[in-house]
Amino acid sequence: MKITVDVDCTPEEARTFLGLPDVKPMQEAMMKQIQDQMAANLHAMEPETMLKVWLPAGVQGMEHLQKMFWSQFASGGQRPKEK
Repeated sequence: MKITVDVDCTPEEARTFLGLPDVKPMQEAMMKQIQDQMAANLHAMEPETMLKVWLPAGVQGMEHLQKMFWSQFASGGQRPKEK
């Protein structure tokens, strides 16, 4: 025997029926606070500093790769001798 029950209700109705708390006001307050903090931090940072914070490995990695290519080019493609 197979019984299927379809319930058509909104998330609010399901939450109320199951006795779960309504956390929407708390979520909205927290999101507003996070938004305010992010906006304040973005205005306080300079663009160059932001890029260094957001892309530390990418930018430094590209600089390292570029230095490696130039050193190989300058040495004629020969690997430097290890000590």
